[in-house]
Amino acid sequence: MPQWIAACETDDVDPEDVVPFEHAGNSYAVYRSPDDAFFATDGYCTHERELLCDGLVMGGTIECPKHNGRFDYTSGKALGAPVLVDVRTYPTKVEDGTVYIEVP
Repeated sequence: MPQWIAACETDDVDPEDVVPFEHAGNSYAVYRSPDDAFFATDGYCTHERELLCDGLVMGGTIECPKHNGRFDYTSGKALGAPVLVDVRTYPTKVEDGTVYIEVP
C-alpha cells in the first residue's frame, strides 16, 4: 500500500535544482521547478543507472550527468537518445514546509 514519506524540507531544494532522497533501499530525486512546484522521480537514469541528482536541471528537464540523456521530470518522459525508457515519477505534496513523496 502506498505511503507518504517526508523526503526533505522545501528550503533544501533551490528552484531549478534536484536533491537525492533514500528510503527503504531505493533512491529518489526531488525537484523544484522554476514556479516552486515539487516533483519526484526514481533516483537513477534508465540508461545506465547514473544518479540523476548529479545531473543538470533546466526548466522542466533533468539531464543525466553521464551521457546527457534528458527526462521531463514532471512526467518522467525520456526526451531522446541515449535514454529511451521513461523514468518513474511519484506524487508529491508539501505540508508545513516539508516535501512528501508517495512511495509504494
